[in-house]
Amino acid sequence: QVQLAESGGGLVQAGGSLRLSCVASGRTYDSYVMAWFRQAPGKEREFLAAISRSGGSPRYAESVKGRFTGTRDIARNTVHLQMNSLKPEDTAVYYCASDRAYGGTTPTSYDYWGQGTQVTVSS
Repeated sequence: QVQLAESGGGLVQAGGSLRLSCVASGRTYDSYVMAWFRQAPGKEREFLAAISRSGGSPRYAESVKGRFTGTRDIARNTVHLQMNSLKPEDTAVYYCASDRAYGGTTPTSYDYWGQGTQVTVSS
């Protein structure tokens, strides 16, 4: 089992920034790909970014490319999501997820999930 714990959410004004963190514990060697998703009320869970343990450039959703940056600290089993130029439509619960294999852009591709952290962007 892998346990994931997100932090860093909160209330921010439009145009502001937040940095989310996610720490993995337990069988961390099963976290080959770690990713970020979000879910707004009444909407499906949306892929944002994925980072593999093997290195290489993160994969991003088009909706956040250029505004959000994902990084991974393998030694600390941690991933971060730096979110800049935030918009009211970015308001959602943000989730960290991990997969032991290839990950992907759909929630069903991931084995483990955190509890989520709320991000609210005011206009």
